[in-house]
Amino acid sequence: MLGFLWTLIEPLLTMIVLTIIFGTLFGRGKNFSVYILCGRLMFSYFSNGTKLALKSIRRNGRMLRKVYVPKYMYPLSSALSAFVTFAISLVVLVGVSLVQHIWPTIHVLEAIVPLLTLFLLVFSLGIFLSVLDVFFRDLEYIWNVVTMLIMYASAIFYYPEKVLVSEYAFLLKYNPLYAVINNFRRTIMYGQSLEFFSTWYPLAVAVVFGVIGMIFFYKKQDEFILYV
Repeated sequence: MLGFLWTLIEPLLTMIVLTIIFGTLFGRGKNFSVYILCGRLMFSYFSNGTKLALKSIRRNGRMLRKVYVPKYMYPLSSALSAFVTFAISLVVLVGVSLVQHIWPTIHVLEAIVPLLTLFLLVFSLGIFLSVLDVFFRDLEYIWNVVTMLIMYASAIFYYPEKVLVSEYAFLLKYNPLYAVINNFRRTIMYGQSLEFFSTWYPLAVAVVFGVIGMIFFYKKQDEFILYV
């Protein structure tokens, strides 16, 4: 019944719960609610977008048999539809930022870079996973576990300083999603310009996965109809 409003209510409720719980455990830094919301929104898109793309070929099996559409359109449309929902939910981030007196600076325009990088990362992983899912049906459940692990390694609801100076620093440094979230927070929360490594590393990962995914996809696409 809530329909469109749920796109706005769900991240807001999640932010409140995480702020109360983790703010109590780790101590609330300045603008902790916005910090959590930035990470939560971006991770939600990553999780939802990749899961939709992963199932896109198998879910549209009947369509594949009846109507010719370039097959890459299925994972692409899944990534795009999830991105639209994500873009709408950013309204909540704007509202919470203003309430907490975080005013936009010129660097907010640079936020388009991590947003587009995130979309490319979701599509690149999605097209690769969509092929695997046709032949390995259990991948859907495995990916649920993998995304949960990625969430914990993305500093969504905790500050990364202690982790980055520990022996486990690589879990954050080489997690492309953390790099994207870090850059997004820099532009939105702190009024800073993009960080070099956090800009180019996730983009390189997305391009590599995209190239591998497209090659893999085109080699296997003629076999889809035999398995879906």
